[in-house]
Order: sequence, then structure tokens, then C-alpha cells
Amino acid sequence: MKDLKFEQKSSLSRLEAADQLSALAEALRQGGEVELEFGSGTLSLQVPDELRTEIEVEVGEGEIELELELKWPTVRTAATPSRAKRPARGKGSAARAS
Repeated sequence: MKDLKFEQKSSLSRLEAADQLSALAEALRQGGEVELEFGSGTLSLQVPDELRTEIEVEVGEGEIELELELKWPTVRTAATPSRAKRPARGKGSAARAS
């Protein structure tokens, strides 16, 4: 069972959809705690610096479906280094056991 699930379905104009995506993009740029307005409510989220993403496009039955998923853990883990801190490894530089 999920701790929380928020789902909203509505019809939007192309410009309204663009406004929602722009608000989401600005919230992601700011990071930390972000607030997104959906209809008459506000959704507050704590967004970390690193996210996992998944983009899915389905075409069929006379319509196109585009899904964008952003995922991150609810608890920060100190053991997970950020990509910027990982040493670069070129081809053939894999560690070998003796």
C-alpha cells in the first residue's frame, strides 16, 4: 500500500498544460521544498538534487499517451554518492582482482 497517492484528471488547453509543466519545471529548478498548485489545492513536496526519470510514449486506439515519471526516495541515504563525485572510468580501467 502506498503512503500517499494524489491523482487528478482534467481536460486542459495546450497553453494550460504548458503552464502546468512550466510551474513544475520552475519548482524542480528551485529544489528543496516546492509547492505546486493543482486546481483549488496545493501539493508540497521535498525534492532532492538527484532524480530518476522515465518517459513513456504509447500510440494506439486513435490517441497518443505521453507519461513522464520523476522518482526519488522519501528518505535521504548518505551511502549514495552523487554523480558529480564519482571518479571517471574510461574503457579498460575496470578494477581487476589478483
